[in-house]
Amino acid sequence: MERKWWTLVLISIATFMLLLDITVVNVALPDIQRELHASLSSLQWVVDAYSLTLAAFLLTAGSLGDRLGRRRVFSFGFGIFTFASLLCGIAGDPTLLNLARGLQGVGGAAMFATSLALIGQEFHGRDRATAFAVWGATIGGAVAVGPLVGGVLTEHLGWEWIFFVNVPIGIAAIALTELRLANVAAQEPEPIDIPGLVTFSAALFLLILGLIRGNPDGWGSPQILAALIGSAVLLGAFLAIERRSAHPMLDLTLFRKPAFNGVSAVAFGLSASMFAMFLYITIYIQSVLGYSPLEAGLRFLPLTLLSFGVAFVSGTISDRVPTRYLLGIGLGTVGVGLLLMHGVDADSEWTALLAGFCVAGAGIGLTNPGIGTAAIGVVPPAKAGMGSGINTTFRQVGIATGVAGLGAIFQSRIESELSNTLPHAKSGLAEVVASGGSKAASQVVPPNTRVEVAHAATVAFTTALNEILLIGAIIAFVGAALGLVLVRPQDFVPQGAPAEAEAAPAAA
Repeated sequence: MERKWWTLVLISIATFMLLLDITVVNVALPDIQRELHASLSSLQWVVDAYSLTLAAFLLTAGSLGDRLGRRRVFSFGFGIFTFASLLCGIAGDPTLLNLARGLQGVGGAAMFATSLALIGQEFHGRDRATAFAVWGATIGGAVAVGPLVGGVLTEHLGWEWIFFVNVPIGIAAIALTELRLANVAAQEPEPIDIPGLVTFSAALFLLILGLIRGNPDGWGSPQILAALIGSAVLLGAFLAIERRSAHPMLDLTLFRKPAFNGVSAVAFGLSASMFAMFLYITIYIQSVLGYSPLEAGLRFLPLTLLSFGVAFVSGTISDRVPTRYLLGIGLGTVGVGLLLMHGVDADSEWTALLAGFCVAGAGIGLTNPGIGTAAIGVVPPAKAGMGSGINTTFRQVGIATGVAGLGAIFQSRIESELSNTLPHAKSGLAEVVASGGSKAASQVVPPNTRVEVAHAATVAFTTALNEILLIGAIIAFVGAALGLVLVRPQDFVPQGAPAEAEAAPAAA
């Protein structure tokens, strides 16, 4: 088999693992909450610790791939991700789990940041369209089977196995990467942008910390104000550093191209809307409607199978249909899907989500290949790693801020609803409802009030869920409009012949 096809196979495996790790975790969250006695904040960090460190290190990893060799950085990241998966599986409390999830994000950053660049390095012309079709279908496939895999593993082996399963796959993939992929490196590697890395990572951490802890600690409390103000100051410092740096990890000149801004907005919008909503929809299906992890996974199938199928079709036509239409129509369709999910109430069944699942799944499948095509198509080939890293950073920042921001609104609305219906409810009930649904709420109150509390909790939960579904739809529509307007054909850069490898790997 030719080198480029080995590259595509291994990139697809890596992408599948990285995204599978998000979808399987969503289904396992209620079990993690029960077994580790985790609060809503801890559950948010299970998602956000991964997304946050992944976002924080993507730019550096992408630049390192351009400088030191994309295969080298990709393989090193695979090793970190595999080791961190083992640590996640043996974690005995929420803090250790979240620290291991953070380490997973560091490894994932190195894998994600170099994936698109490796495809761009090896594929050109019609083969590139085929490669992105496979890559887009892989994303859809990970979303498709993730809930089912998570449900089966959680229900029959325990939530720890959603992480243990990564270990043997990771070891085999690392060996093949070293044997089959080419390591293309810059002739004169530039130094790492340490000041940029530190300020960007710290700014993201303080932002997510402030959003997640805002409700429990109070939005006007000194620690929350300090976190949010500190985040803004550090982000400003990061931009100033990048503007003046001779070797920035974020080349701000790339944002002079409208298309680069457009695809970044679409990547952020998709993640902050639909992907961030998965956490809260999963809690609703399992902890309010009462389905098991496997049953919940089966109910996600309409969304996930459509995402898979449409992604493959979208990828195959990406060289014939203007990318702006794939991005704008795709993300707009996701927004319509979220609106169709809006309207659930205390008496709704899971089928109230079905139409929205189908429409949103088609939108995800339509959008993802276009994001990949545009992310490296509008930057010079020498900066493909940086372009890939920036785009994936917007994806992960979208998930992290979406989960935290929507979660803050979600819990605040639950508190407001409970204060109206249960004015004498005990302190902390709102967080119990937000993280564990009506069942969890009924278990922490006296037996004679359980029916009343369970009903009030369900009403509060569905009211809050409807509110964040509406917000998610607005985010998707704004991102769709930006993609449609900004992604212009004239901003795409002609791609040259594949770069020569630093050292050719063994032939298959």
